[in-house]
Amino acid sequence: MKKLGILVFVLILGFSSLMAQDQGGRDRRNMDPAERAKEELKQMDENLDLSKDQEKKVYDILLEGNKKRSEMFQEMRNGGGDREAMREKMTTMREEQNKKLKGVLTKEQWPKYEKMMEERRQRGPGGRQ
Repeated sequence: MKKLGILVFVLILGFSSLMAQDQGGRDRRNMDPAERAKEELKQMDENLDLSKDQEKKVYDILLEGNKKRSEMFQEMRNGGGDREAMREKMTTMREEQNKKLKGVLTKEQWPKYEKMMEERRQRGPGGRQ
């Protein structure tokens, strides 16, 4: 019986440590805005086959959005603002970012981008399935 308890404990400990990490072993929430923008750009390039000119423009758009989101999250952590107001701001920021991205992506790339984002939303926070 004691061995079973130890085995269960070890399994729970191992499982919880796996769940604490995302696919690359890195926590996206702790990435700086530039690092996060590079990661997002890499995913977009893999899915959308961006040109060099598009890569630069998309990176700038993603970096700007990530900086704003980081500032907002920091403000929330410091006790400033309520969750609902932040959610509304985030939605507005996401819409503005998508508008800018739509101006950079081609008519063929845009539906692929929308599909990519829908799949990301379905995976939920952290990108896990």
